[in-house]
This record gives sequence, C-alpha cells and structure tokens, in this order.
Amino acid sequence: MNAATISKRICVTGGGGFLGRRVVARLLECGYDNISVVRRSDYDLVDSNSVKRLYYDINPEIVIHLAAVVGGIGANLENPGRFFYENLMMGVQLIEGARLQGVEKFVQIGTICSYPKFTLVPFREDDLWNGYPEETNAPYGIAKKALLVQAQAYREQYGLNSIYLLPVNLYGPGDNFDPASSHVIPALIKKCVDAVEEGRLEIKVWGTGNATREFLYVDDAAEGIVLAVENYNGREPVNLGAGREISIRELANLIARETGFNGKISWDTSKPDGQPRRALDTKRAMEFFGFRARTDFIDGLRRTIEWYRITRNREHATAER
Repeated sequence: MNAATISKRICVTGGGGFLGRRVVARLLECGYDNISVVRRSDYDLVDSNSVKRLYYDINPEIVIHLAAVVGGIGANLENPGRFFYENLMMGVQLIEGARLQGVEKFVQIGTICSYPKFTLVPFREDDLWNGYPEETNAPYGIAKKALLVQAQAYREQYGLNSIYLLPVNLYGPGDNFDPASSHVIPALIKKCVDAVEEGRLEIKVWGTGNATREFLYVDDAAEGIVLAVENYNGREPVNLGAGREISIRELANLIARETGFNGKISWDTSKPDGQPRRALDTKRAMEFFGFRARTDFIDGLRRTIEWYRITRNREHATAER
C-alpha cells in the first residue's frame, strides 16, 4: 500500500450493509479517505440508468461490489426468481459500467452457494464447475457464478482488472436477525435468547441438524477483502474462510449453552437441510494476499450474542416509552 493507492476513489456498493459497514471501517482504518458508500436508496443497481448515474456521479477508480439480495434457506425458497434476477443484473451492469468507465479495479464478491451440492471437503476453487449447486439456493448461486465468468471474460477481452472472492457464511454483531430472512447463526441466537427471556422451554430448528457449515467472522471477512484490494490482481477465484467445519446440531447446542437456554431443541425434519457440507480450502487466500482468519469462533459467537441482547433490550425499552 502506498500514498497513491490510499488516495484512490473507492466505491463500495452495499456499504451500509452488514459486511459493507465493516469493509468501509477497515478501509478507513487503513488510511483510505475517499470512499463512496452506495445504498439502494440512492442508486437502484438493478436499473441500468441508475448504474450509469452512479458511475457519472462518483467516477470511481476501484469498485467493491458487496450489494446482494440474499437470505437463508426459507428466503431462497420463497424468492428464487428475484434472487436470480436482481443479483445477476446488479453485477452484470456494474461490471459493464466499470469497463465503459475505465475503472482500474473491480472486486466482485461471490458466494459459497455457487459450489456444487456435493463438493469434496474442503471446497477448492477449482471445484466450482464440477456440478449443480444445492437446489434451494441454486438461482442465487448461479447468478453469482455467472459474474465470475463475466469478470474473467472482461479481463481477457478488455483488460479489466476484476477479481472474484468467495466468502463462506458470515456472522457477527450487526447481522440480520429477521426470522424471515436471517441465516442460521442469527436465527439460532434469536430463538435461544428470546426463549430464555420469555421463559419458553423448547425451540424448533429446521432440518436434521446433520448438515455442516463453516463460518467467518465479519471483521475477518472485511480484512480479507481489503487485503485482496491491495494485493491481488489475478483472474482465479479465491475462497475466504476460517477453516473450521461444524454441524448445525453442534452449532445449536453451542449457542444454547452460550445463551443459557437449557430447554429442548426440536428438529423439523420436514424442512430442508440445504447443502450437506460446507468447508473451504483457504490456502489460495494465504498464498495470494496473506489472508488468514483470526477470530476464535467462540469469541465471535459471544460478541454476536451480546450484541443481539443489547439491541433487543434497547428496542424493548424504546417500545415501552
């Protein structure tokens, strides 16, 4: 990193979101001070004219595309068409706009959902094309994977320096705790904390509990993205993960313990598990730009639980006024 890099005009789409806020904070910590945060209220990235206006208004030199329409298994089942269309159109138009604008670097954030349903663990980036994604999130995963193809094609034909990062499931303070769209960690934390505070003796969880996942603390993900912005300029996709696989059943028991929930966990086996296993090979990130996750999983969970408790209590106090 040098003075010329720090002074670059950086555009962060989704910069007001869960991951986006952390990426912007990390950029500021590293000395970047010319950052434009793009929110949907200002620019509808599904609309081509809005994307053109964004490039005209901001004239970015580096674009970090974090904006996405995403949710857990339930949200994916309810919105397959929307998730496919909106994620595809946002990325396609932003990458094309970057080409037309002469952007120096485009950072596309992909998704672990792009991997085939039955991928050998740990997932290696070369496995991306070895099968069809898990059905419940295939539309979202395929839309995101198409942007890898576009990024590589634009690099080859137009010389656009576009990189592609594949973060595993994220978690941390500030996550989405809405039951209609949240992922598994915030969903389980909410169920357990709410049950403890409301005196309920049972919670219900989707699936069998046998599926496995890997989780990356959101601040670690932000650090990995900024390291890639500064140090990686290759065409190959790169995993961002923590290298720790855990079953949903073990995760539920762990969160129950950390929240003080001593009741029964009932498994609704009529609901899907999603992808059977998820765990990443993270060697490429370390080799290409020196990224290794640093946050201990238990510590990260405790910070997330504490954040939810504080936020929940604050909201309840406000509602009672």
